Amino acid sequence: SALVAAVLFLSASLGGAATMKGVSLPDTATIGGRECRLNGVGVRTKLVISVYLGALYLATPTGDAATAIAADEPKRIVMHFVHSKVGADAIREAWRDGFSANSAATLPQLKERLERFSGWFDADLLKGEQVVLTYLPGQGTEVVVQGKMRGVIEGADFMRALWSVWLGEKPADGGLKKGMLGAQR
Repeated sequence: SALVAAVLFLSASLGGAATMKGVSLPDTATIGGRECRLNGVGVRTKLVISVYLGALYLATPTGDAATAIAADEPKRIVMHFVHSKVGADAIREAWRDGFSANSAATLPQLKERLERFSGWFDADLLKGEQVVLTYLPGQGTEVVVQGKMRGVIEGADFMRALWSVWLGEKPADGGLKKGMLGAQR
């Protein structure tokens, strides 16, 4: 929304970090030796409840979803939970739904990796906790849940399917997608 863009622009012009719903997110992150910029932030809502903030960091900022998904360069998505508690079962179900909705054609070759990835979400996520998903070309997607490195899922194909959960044709939340793509710096 225009308000989100204005808030992000204002916080960027004041320097250092973007703030949304009382959560401060840094303007940049060094990923794989490259400086990545905060491309945008959105709020994942379910019914009328804010569940988490989704922040997208890209080495080459863009407002185009397909470009952001396809970019084979360092990038990161930070999920900062703002709801009191999100159950582990709900999180795992959301991953499966997101992959099915946006990457059905490649699901057979992603199945084992998706199950391994989903298995790392074995605890409820509480307000203030984060999931950090960092893609490093040639290595894969690092998965950090609640501050603990859970592992790396290999393959650019997995990264593209994962990024499509937020930025694909059928995102979990259209407003979240717009927020992640809309605040170009």
